[in-house]
Amino acid sequence: MGVFKSYDIRGIYNKEWNKDIAYKIGNFIPQIFQIDKILIGRDARLSSNEIFDALSNGLTDASVDVYDSSLTTTPMIYFGTSFFDFPFSIMITASHNPKEYNGLKISGKNSIPIGYETGINQIEDAIINNKLDIIKNSNKGKIYEHKFHDEYSKFLIKYKEKIRSIKYVIDFSNGMASLFKDSLFYDAKNVINSTIDGNFPAHEPNPLEKENREQIVELVKEEKADIGVIFDGDADRVMFIDENGDFISPDLIIALLGLYFKDRKPFNVLYDIRTSKSVDIYLNSIGATTFMWKVGHAYAKRKLKEIDGVFGGELAGHYYYKDFYFCDSGILTSLLVLNMVEKLKEEKISISSWIKSITKYYNSGEINFKINNKNEAIEAVINKISSKYKIEKKFDFDGYRVEFDNWWFNIRPSNTEPLLRLIIEANDENLLEERKSEIIDVINNFT
Repeated sequence: MGVFKSYDIRGIYNKEWNKDIAYKIGNFIPQIFQIDKILIGRDARLSSNEIFDALSNGLTDASVDVYDSSLTTTPMIYFGTSFFDFPFSIMITASHNPKEYNGLKISGKNSIPIGYETGINQIEDAIINNKLDIIKNSNKGKIYEHKFHDEYSKFLIKYKEKIRSIKYVIDFSNGMASLFKDSLFYDAKNVINSTIDGNFPAHEPNPLEKENREQIVELVKEEKADIGVIFDGDADRVMFIDENGDFISPDLIIALLGLYFKDRKPFNVLYDIRTSKSVDIYLNSIGATTFMWKVGHAYAKRKLKEIDGVFGGELAGHYYYKDFYFCDSGILTSLLVLNMVEKLKEEKISISSWIKSITKYYNSGEINFKINNKNEAIEAVINKISSKYKIEKKFDFDGYRVEFDNWWFNIRPSNTEPLLRLIIEANDENLLEERKSEIIDVINNFT
C-alpha cells in the first residue's frame, strides 16, 4: 500500500486510505509498541476529525488512553511528547500536501521519529498481510483533553528578540502556524492567510512551489519589507523571501543559522545530501564541524542526536535543534532568522547581500523527472559521468552525491513520490549548464 512512506503515513484520504485503516493503525500500534497512553494532535484538514475519531477508537479498544491536544502544529506535538514525557505521539497531518491528502506523523519516547525502518513497516505488514487481529478489550482506554498552547508559547518566546529596525511580513498559508500569530508575531508589518482553513483557499500549503509564494513576494515588495516568511500547512517547515522579493534557497538558511549558533560548543552542524557546497564552506570558515546525511526528518533527528549537533537543516525547509529535542520547528526557525536579519540590518547589511556574500556556487535547483526505473537511470548517470571525470568524493547513502574539483551533483529517488531528483552545482555558470545538459541527456533515455 502506497501510504506507508519512509517518514510517515500519508495519502489521498478516502481513496488511498480511510477511517477503517485509521482504526486498524490505532488498534495495532499498542500491539507493536506496547504503549498504554498516547498524545495526539491534528491540523485543520477537513478529514482530520474523522481520522482522530477512528484512530482513537482503535487505540481505546486496545486499552490505550488518548490525550487529545486538538488543533496543533506538528512541532508542538514533538514538544509535547518530550515535555510531558509521553511514550508515543501522533500528529494527524499531510503537512504541505493539497487538501485532499492526510496522514500520520508518528513519534516515540523523547520525540524519536518512527519511520518505515523503525516501525511503520510493521504497521503496514499487520494491515496488508493480516498479521494481527483486532482487539477489543473490556477495559477500554479513556480520552482526555490535553492542551498545552501556553507551555509551548513560553518555550518559543525565549527565542524572540525585540524587533527594532526591520519590517517583516508573513504568509501563514491558512495553516497551523496561525495559532501563534498573536503571541509571537504581533510585531509583523503585515500578515496574510492567517485564518486557519483546511480548504487552503489562498494557495496550497507548500512554499517550495513558486506559485504558492506569489502573494508573499508581492507583499514583501508592497510593504518594502526586509524579509518575508511563509509557513507550510503544519508549521514544521518555513521559507523566506528577501527584501527584493527573491526566494532564498532553504539550504542557505542553514548558513545563516550557523551565524546564530557559532559560539556554541561543540559546534556540530548537520545538513542533507542536497545542500549547497557554499553552506559547508561558510560553516567551516566560522568553526563548525559539518556532517552530511540522508534526506527526511526520520533520519535527520536521529543523526543530529548521534553527532550531538547543535542544529541541522534540509533543502526542503526543515531545521532541527538540539534545544528542541533534536526536532524541527518552522516557528522557532522563523524567530531565529528574524533575529539574525535584525542584527544584519543594524550593521547595514541586507539579507540578500549577506546571502550573496556566502554563495560560491551556481545551483541548478532541484530538477524532477517522472521515471519508473529510477535505479537504472541513476546507475547509467553514475557510469557515464565517472568514466569521463575524476571523482574526488562519492557518497551513496541517499542516492549518490558525487563531487569533483569544481562541481558536484546529487541524484536520488524520491522517498515519497514517483520521481527522480537531480541537483547540480558548479563554480562557473557555463560549467553548470554543460554538466546539467550531459546528465539530463542520460536521464532522458529513461523517461
